[in-house]
Amino acid sequence: GLHSLLAGTVFAFQPSPEKYRGNQALRLCLGNTSVGGQYGAISALSINHDCSRLLCGFAKGQMTMWDLASGKLLRSITDAHPPGTAILHIKFTDDPTLAICNDSGGSVFELTFKRVMGVRTCESRCLFSGSKGEVCCIEPLHSKAELKDHPITQFSLLAMASLTKILVIGLKPSLKVWMTFPYGRMDPSSVPLLAWHFVAANNYVNPTLAFCRGDVVHFLLVKRDESGAIHVTKQKHLHLYYDLINFTWINSRTIVLLDSVEKLHVIDRLTQEELETVEISEVQLVYNSSHFKSLATGGNVSQALALVGEKACYQSISSYGGQIFYLGTKSVYVMTLRNWRERVDHLLKQECLTEALSLAWSFHEGKAKAVVGLSGDASKRKAVVADRMVEILFHCADRALKKCPDQGKIQVMEQHFQDTVPVIVDYCLRLERRDLLFSQMYDRFSENSVAKGVFLECLEPYILSDQLVGITAQVMKDLLVHFQDKKLMENVETLIVHMDITSLDIQQVVLMCWENRLYDAMIYVYNRGMNEFISPMEKLFKVIAPPLSAGKSLTGKYCCLAGRAYPLGDIPEDLVPLVKNQVFEFLIRLHSAEASSEEEIYPYICTLLHFDTREFLNVLALTFEDFKNDKQALEYQQRIVDILLKVMVENSDFTPSQVGCLFTFLARQLAKPDNTLFVNRTLFDQVLEFLCSPDDDSRHSERQQVLLELLQAGGIVQFEESRLIRMAERAEFYQICEFMYEREHQYDKIIDCYLRDPLRKEDVFNYIHNILSIPGHSPEEKQSVWQKAMEHIEKGGHLAPGMALGPAKQGPLLQAAFLFFFLKPSPFPVALLFFREGVSMTQESPQVAPCITEQFIELLCQYSPHEVIDTLQVLESYRLEETIQITQKYQLLEVCAYLLEKKGDVHGAFLIMLQRLQSKLQEFTKENAKEEPSLKDVEVILVETIALCQRNSHSLNQQQREALWFPLLEAMMAPQKLSGSSAPHRHAESLKSLTMQVLNSMAAFIALPSILQRILQDPVYGRGQLGEIQGLILGMLDTFSYEQTLLETTTSLLNHDLHWSLCNLRASVTRGLNPKQDYCCICLQQYKRRQEVADDIIVFSCGHLYHSLCLLNKECSVGTGRQARWTCYRCNSSHKAGKLSENASERRKGQLSQAQVRASRCQEGRPPTPSEPGLDPQQMQAFDHLCRLYRGTSRVTSRFLFCFSLISALLRDPWSSVSGPFPAQTAPQQSEGPP
Repeated sequence: GLHSLLAGTVFAFQPSPEKYRGNQALRLCLGNTSVGGQYGAISALSINHDCSRLLCGFAKGQMTMWDLASGKLLRSITDAHPPGTAILHIKFTDDPTLAICNDSGGSVFELTFKRVMGVRTCESRCLFSGSKGEVCCIEPLHSKAELKDHPITQFSLLAMASLTKILVIGLKPSLKVWMTFPYGRMDPSSVPLLAWHFVAANNYVNPTLAFCRGDVVHFLLVKRDESGAIHVTKQKHLHLYYDLINFTWINSRTIVLLDSVEKLHVIDRLTQEELETVEISEVQLVYNSSHFKSLATGGNVSQALALVGEKACYQSISSYGGQIFYLGTKSVYVMTLRNWRERVDHLLKQECLTEALSLAWSFHEGKAKAVVGLSGDASKRKAVVADRMVEILFHCADRALKKCPDQGKIQVMEQHFQDTVPVIVDYCLRLERRDLLFSQMYDRFSENSVAKGVFLECLEPYILSDQLVGITAQVMKDLLVHFQDKKLMENVETLIVHMDITSLDIQQVVLMCWENRLYDAMIYVYNRGMNEFISPMEKLFKVIAPPLSAGKSLTGKYCCLAGRAYPLGDIPEDLVPLVKNQVFEFLIRLHSAEASSEEEIYPYICTLLHFDTREFLNVLALTFEDFKNDKQALEYQQRIVDILLKVMVENSDFTPSQVGCLFTFLARQLAKPDNTLFVNRTLFDQVLEFLCSPDDDSRHSERQQVLLELLQAGGIVQFEESRLIRMAERAEFYQICEFMYEREHQYDKIIDCYLRDPLRKEDVFNYIHNILSIPGHSPEEKQSVWQKAMEHIEKGGHLAPGMALGPAKQGPLLQAAFLFFFLKPSPFPVALLFFREGVSMTQESPQVAPCITEQFIELLCQYSPHEVIDTLQVLESYRLEETIQITQKYQLLEVCAYLLEKKGDVHGAFLIMLQRLQSKLQEFTKENAKEEPSLKDVEVILVETIALCQRNSHSLNQQQREALWFPLLEAMMAPQKLSGSSAPHRHAESLKSLTMQVLNSMAAFIALPSILQRILQDPVYGRGQLGEIQGLILGMLDTFSYEQTLLETTTSLLNHDLHWSLCNLRASVTRGLNPKQDYCCICLQQYKRRQEVADDIIVFSCGHLYHSLCLLNKECSVGTGRQARWTCYRCNSSHKAGKLSENASERRKGQLSQAQVRASRCQEGRPPTPSEPGLDPQQMQAFDHLCRLYRGTSRVTSRFLFCFSLISALLRDPWSSVSGPFPAQTAPQQSEGPP
């Protein structure tokens, strides 16, 4: 006990990361050996919040309170809970006069400490009785000094964990249960754990209770609403892969878990990421098992509590100030997380500078996990971390300069600084410390020329991404000089256009640009630095020769016509009109300032048009859009258009594409509703003549495409359509003709355009398909297209009037392709759709003549014979005789057989298939064949032949069947006859297998004796031994034995079923009937009425009794005399309609299960004569009753309908097998007895 107490006094020491060993200074020693012997070992300890009082709980149930300042015993409590139970937990609350204890009986008590007239007392109150479920863990809510005024603290919340549930109760102002949460199914040996912590969420700080048992941790948020009530809401839970025995909060985001194999897991609560795992088995943790079993008091605890106590270590682990203390058998260990500075310094000591900066940046951004030592608001934390990062950056710079190799290759030195300098630049910019970057850091790296160069090159990506705009003039000057020295002038140009103009030395930059022809940079400096837009253009035209080399900059420069600055950004809005006017005036100058005598007129416009006509005209189009309501701008537009026409029409240097671009541009402008431009229509006619000139064969496709774009842009209104079509046909512009015909819906003429165009001839099929299949075209249009297509097919060798196909095979091939497209089953069938769907051939569904279909089939036989059968199975518009002749012409035997079978000539089809089979068999069995067919080929033809025989055997007589099957059998056995028994063929086994396949198939249509007789009559098998056919006969006998066994088994099952049914029928017939009353249910008189009247008494199985005359009056009988059929008047629903249904099915539903008692009344002392039994009615009654009891087929019959069919087939022909689907069996009609 004393040793345990010493271990508990660790809180009186100054915590240290070292192990607490015997050389630590001993401050207090409370108690003595006599106390330990009387009370037992210490089982629980608790210190109040100001460390002035210590509560001790003992294994024998006593509790003591000590003054930690003086070491004096203040209270000895022996009657606060039932005797004979150990103290498992004892906890101070935030109120120093209130504590909670939990004993091994599972009960929880409240201890209130008072001092009355100098006497220290303790009052006890039971909060939870162990008889309702044993509590094994308690945890009061403790708040820090800064949270003393939190509204939750006034309730003195206490969390309790029993073996089945969690409870949260409030001790003040009155005892109240705020939450109960059951565990669900858990491992009974797992330890319940509780832990409180205040967590900030949504700008509020509220307590969170973590509880767990097993491998799941739940988090409960506790809030107080405006009314003063407490609400407990469940937050997300944490699923683990190990069982827990301890849970500890380090801070609001970091938790430490100890599993059952003594491994520590550091977890980030928000992301549920496991940060670190530590093995602590060397601690030799002390467990509280003996106290949970209450061994000191005789072990009077439940088995469930004792099982939990096997892993309990509640009193061996404690936390304070972010540190966790573990009590071992020999030492006390402390586990603490390094604060953020220590973590960064640890990486620095290992010279992991990049990792240290990355970790520090995560602290700066608030993304780091398990952070200790950072306090205050976000801005304060960022400032603290930023200062530390600056120190690290200086350390990195000094280290890089210090460890730079003095001698060696320049590449080695560059690589050395590449590992450090980019990191320093990046973090300086992240911290927004440009002053640090361009002053102290730059000054340090400038001491080394290599480091300075690496530093300057590191700035480039940040400048290009606009992350670094403001640079000091000196750094910018050095940057440009460095790139110029390295011959990286393209990089310099891209850097200049992204820089702030105020950081540039304009004189230096302009000179550099002129010297190195950096036109983009020069334009940027003039535009941004001096708001000058015309001067750079004038200088460019003067200096650059030839002018086209400056085309890129000049074309881009005219972005200012659209209000855009070049190469980046926008022109200020107040300068846009002025700049546009200046540029227009510059463009329309007749000559340049220092023009020579040979200079063309309008040199600037000529230069731009020669370089990129389309792009320049697009810029003009954008400009025209912006100046719709500006009168001066409209004048400029007309002036520009006139100049463009004068320059391009009178100058022969421009290509057709360039001329076409101009007139396409003009057509778009003229087609606008608010157009104010005027263009002479004669110019369009000249352009048409120019583009459609038949004398110029060069650039044929280009000229056609230009004219097509011109027409699509709206230029068609400038031409006479008939003249345009004539000129397009003369120039062989078939796409232009197609465009014009499509406007007039003359789709049939477009087919000629496709066929005449050598580049698009084969696309005609897709075009016709689209017209015929896509909705939106009228029936007349579709019909005209179809007729045009049929005309070309019938012409065969000539696809168009007056146009020969050329090579001999070209016509048939195109014809085949055309017919393939329309008639062949494919993903895009056209005419075939009509065949498949059975649509009648009307004007909307073009008809296909039989000759066309037969022509298609003949082409298939030539070019795709393997698809003929599949096509014939779908097509119907062909004549059989002609088609058979076609297939015979091309020796397609399989197709010919199919057609003969379709015609009805089964024998002819069979002979063809038999011929194919014999040919394959001959090749297969031939010795030393060069190309021997595979067994698969033989098997395929055999299967097709068998299928042919099976399909037609049902409609043939016995003689016709034998004419099919026996030749097939003979064909298969012939190769086996030729090979002697001494030297069998190498494929003998395969042939026997195929022969057995024939025998099994023909057995369904030919009697077995006939087959055996035919085999034995063969002259080859008729003499000598039967060894050659022994296998065949045995195989047939095996089949017969199987069918005989199936017949016997089925007969046995049916006999059993019949016996079961008859037994139930007999039981129903012989069962007596018990009337419910002794009077007639109709007349309500006794069944013994007037003695002089002879009347029958009828009793139904439902128990109702009637006179026969009464039933006759109610029309409840069918038939007369002994064969009368009766129905119960009361039970039969048909009496409600007032009349018995005469329908036969209704009569069967209302059949009675009756016992007809005919009794002649005693007349004058004569004894009654018993009536003759009516057997038929009784049998019908019993059968109706049986059907009512066992509705549906019997329990066995339903399973053997298949067997019924098999038996019936075998009985009809004992030597045949049943082929095809069996006839459906109809269950006997069922009768329903009375309700």
